[in-house]
Amino acid sequence: MKEWNSPIYAFFDPTPTIKIINGHRAHAFKCMAKGCKVRICRFLDKKDARSTGNMQKHVRSCWGDDVLQACDEAKNAEEVRTKIVTSVLHNGSIMVSFERKGKGKVTYLHRQHTCTETKAELVHWVAESLQPFDIVKDRGFQSLMKTGRPKYYIPSPRTISCDVRLRIAKMLGEYKGKMNFTTDAWTLENHHAFVTFTVHLKHEGVPLSFLLDIIKVATVH
Repeated sequence: MKEWNSPIYAFFDPTPTIKIINGHRAHAFKCMAKGCKVRICRFLDKKDARSTGNMQKHVRSCWGDDVLQACDEAKNAEEVRTKIVTSVLHNGSIMVSFERKGKGKVTYLHRQHTCTETKAELVHWVAESLQPFDIVKDRGFQSLMKTGRPKYYIPSPRTISCDVRLRIAKMLGEYKGKMNFTTDAWTLENHHAFVTFTVHLKHEGVPLSFLLDIIKVATVH
């Protein structure tokens, strides 16, 4: 059993039963998924006695591709068992952070986002990566999000914009430190004039700046 350290073992009972099938001894690994009664048998007197191929096929069909992918990214069976398998068994989803093989951390969700979760993730991505609100209308982005699931919900740029504004307003309303405001004005070559308003503050020791608004004015600057 000490040699069974592949992450795939985490989806099966750690102590297999021993069966005799047509005169051949085999280990029978019981799947730990709720309601699943499948046992993967592996004959002890064959060349593939340590093969995990059938285990991986079952995990893909029983637990899903996302879970199997998360398993491949984990370091060992113990990490999969304590973080991924436990999460799925308790709430049906993977929403845990675990270390990649060699670098960083990754978080997986073992189901499609709800409309609310999709909107929240896009708001977070747009704000954190400084993406334009119109990115959600980009052809390439739409193709990536909707291929294989053409009815997948993607909020409009206006919805994203409103949510970002609401989050910033809530953050500023609850902020108890000092805030600094700046303004700037300029005129384009076509004689259209604009004024901007920006707020600057420190959040958890990190300096932040938010563009609050850009207003077109009638008077040329």
